[in-house]
This record gives sequence, C-alpha cells and structure tokens, in this order.
Amino acid sequence: MGSYAIIGTGAVGGYYGACLQRAGFPVHFLLRSDYEQVKQQGLTIESVYGDFTLPQVKAYNATSQMPPCDVVLVTLKTTQNYQLSELLPPLLHENSVIILLQNGLGFEAELAQSFPKHKILGGLAFICANKVGAGQIRHLDYQKIKFAEYAYQYAATGVTETLKQVGEDFKTAQIEIELGADLLLTRWEKLVWNIPYNGLSVVLDAKTNEIMANPWSRQLVEALMEEVVLGAKSSGRLLDDSLIQTMLDHTDKMTPYFTSMKLDYNGKRPLEVEGIVGNPLRFAHGLGVELPRIEMLYQQLKYLDYHNAVISH
Repeated sequence: MGSYAIIGTGAVGGYYGACLQRAGFPVHFLLRSDYEQVKQQGLTIESVYGDFTLPQVKAYNATSQMPPCDVVLVTLKTTQNYQLSELLPPLLHENSVIILLQNGLGFEAELAQSFPKHKILGGLAFICANKVGAGQIRHLDYQKIKFAEYAYQYAATGVTETLKQVGEDFKTAQIEIELGADLLLTRWEKLVWNIPYNGLSVVLDAKTNEIMANPWSRQLVEALMEEVVLGAKSSGRLLDDSLIQTMLDHTDKMTPYFTSMKLDYNGKRPLEVEGIVGNPLRFAHGLGVELPRIEMLYQQLKYLDYHNAVISH
C-alpha cells in the first residue's frame, strides 16, 4: 500500500510498526509519553522471533505534524477512540485506508459515520507483547493478525482488493496474516478469547496459566466462551464448533501472561470494558438474547473499573 501511520505506539502498535519499517515501508509513529526518548533513541524490540533495534524512527507527538499516509493503523485502546475525530483528519488523503487494530466490537460502525469516504478495516491481533520501557517492547508469543473489511451494518464483504494489498504489506514485514471475508464473524471469534481471559484476569487477579490450571476457573472460561458463541449466533454468525477447544489449547501452551485489561487495571488506567464486554452484550440483548454470565462479568468489571478510578484520583 505504501506509507503507514501508527496511532498509539504501545506494545502492539510499536511492534507491528517496527516490523513494517524494518521491511522498508515508510512508517510514522504517534507517541505521547515516550516521544522524546523514541525520537532520540528509536525503538527496541525484544522478540521470540529475534531481537532488533531501529535506531531512527519518524516520531511525532501530534498528528498535525505528520504527513498524510496510505494506511492509518489505529492501535489505541478503545477507551481513547473519542480522540479519533481530531487525530485522523491530518493523516488522510482521499484514498487513505483506516485500520482499527483493536479489541472489542462496534467501533468500525462509529468510525464510518465520521469518515464515510474512507475504507475501514478491522484487525484482530493475536499477540502477547508488553511495553517494558520507553521505546522498549517485549514480544513474548504469537503475532498473527486477521484483517477484514467493514461494510454498512457489518455486512460480509468477502476478501476485497484492499484487504489483499494490506495483507501483502504485512507478509513482506514477516507477520503472519489471515484475511477474513466477514468482519463481524472475525470480531466475535476474537471475543471468544477476549471476554473470558481479559475479564477473569482482572476479576480473579490471575495470569492466563493460573486461570487454566484451576478446574473451577477453567469451567468458567468454557461457560463464558459458550455464551460468546451464542451471542455470535444471535447476529447470524455461526462460529466453528472446534473454536472453543482451539482457544483453550492455545492458552494452555501460551507463555504465562497478564492480559491487556489486567495490565491496565494494575496500572490504574481505564479498562476496555465497554468495547470488549459491554458492546457485545448490548448487541446480543438488542437481538433478544440473554448472556447472563457475561452480564455478571460486565457488572463486576464496571465496579472494579470505577473503584480503580476513584483510588487513582
């Protein structure tokens, strides 16, 4: 596709942006707290696939200073999406593609209302990575991305030409890619993992391996996964019967890991409760389907998120 803008250079945006730059693509990084250090020292990636350093990167602390790019990769937490209406316009030319590489459900539809002339893709990153210092990212496990294109009311688009072009860029950057024909299906698939593990890691104060090692929490994971499958079915998306077992097997083999929501909770940052749990819950409710375990998890997370915010202030 050409040039890339990374909006939100945390663990995920920093890792994928660095891989794209290493492969020769022009990449422009928006940073906040790390801006000065990354501008002077670049990015350092410690990765299970081999460490590498980019001593010089194009770093900015405001999108008004950045050039329009062919692809804008949004890797902000969804709690910051309210900023996109101001952040994105300087980065867009008439053919720019916007990719939401985020967790959760429903945000492409919101973005399409604000930017109706631009193609919007959703991306799901299956990666274990943490930021361990200013401009320092530790990549622990996995790195696959699944992309799909958004259409009005989440109609399935098939594998479009835009998807293929973006996919080729990421393959060039040595990132494992899968192209989806149906963004809503793809989002529900990822929620099968995200709702139980992100939610329970906070509520139970546990890493993924601790959740999996206990028979009671493992049963709860499976029960929550079954409700996500029910939620998907309510919107006419049938998830493969083997998906739950595949997710459990992957998590059994995964490097012990605090989820992004747990790291946010520990850091006294706002939790992505609405995107990951609230929006799917409302989506299913709107179609007349009750998801009682997910609703209870949502209520617990809302309490903990509120309590955390009170303490941090």
